[in-house]
Amino acid sequence: MTHKVAIQGIKGSFHDIAAHRYYEGEEVELACCETFEQVFKSMQSDPHVIGLVAIENTIAGSLLHNYELLRDSGMTIVGEHKLRISHSIMCLPDEDWGNLQEVNSHPVALMQCRDFLNEHRGLKVVEVADTAGAAADISRGCLRGHAAICHRDAARIYGMKVLQEGIETNKHNFTRFLVLAHPSQADKLRDLRRVNKSSLVFTLPHEEGSLSAILSVLSFYKLNLTKIQSLPIIGKEWQYMFYIDLSFSEYTRYRQAINAITPLTRNLKLLGEYENGKQSI
Repeated sequence: MTHKVAIQGIKGSFHDIAAHRYYEGEEVELACCETFEQVFKSMQSDPHVIGLVAIENTIAGSLLHNYELLRDSGMTIVGEHKLRISHSIMCLPDEDWGNLQEVNSHPVALMQCRDFLNEHRGLKVVEVADTAGAAADISRGCLRGHAAICHRDAARIYGMKVLQEGIETNKHNFTRFLVLAHPSQADKLRDLRRVNKSSLVFTLPHEEGSLSAILSVLSFYKLNLTKIQSLPIIGKEWQYMFYIDLSFSEYTRYRQAINAITPLTRNLKLLGEYENGKQSI
């Protein structure tokens, strides 16, 4: 079976790596998009397209705009994957350290490799739009004296030479990716017997203790609140939407908890039920 997966970025990007790690050993056909908005449009125009979207990073935090896109799209979370973000520096095959004058990458990747770059102050640091895109541009343009910082797999894709792997400062940096599907396809793409996690969003009455009441109910039903993220509601000062992730061992008890908190919330929406994701490098 071939999975058609829409990602933000190009081949060799971390979204590409995450898609192939999630569907390890299976065929993946990428639909590469420039923006996350285009990823969601791809799913809306073709129900058989799966979306893979970064939602949080252990260092940089949540990608807040993607929460909004997910909520507004009507798509369903059917899985997740946690990818360790490891960077490599690469150059053209016939070059080496002595030839390098400039290093190109996405600003976040450059920040994550700050200690390495401080040890190589002779390199001019130039920000570009994409990590894998830096490697692609150097390879296609035969840009001598240039190096790219990106995932090591980009070297194979774009015919580059890896000079050093693991140059990121923090070795415990993970990005969590959500696997999304059109609701009509969701049950075909997940094993409901293995579901042990869910994501939901709701608003609360602007009353004292409204959030603590929700947390008390979740605690009573012995659910593990693995994440809570608040976003302001545009046009309603000091009011918020709450996005939460729950993990559980008993599906029935989890559903009882959802039924119990529903009357205490406003506009509760289940974003997806899925299996807790694996981690990979």
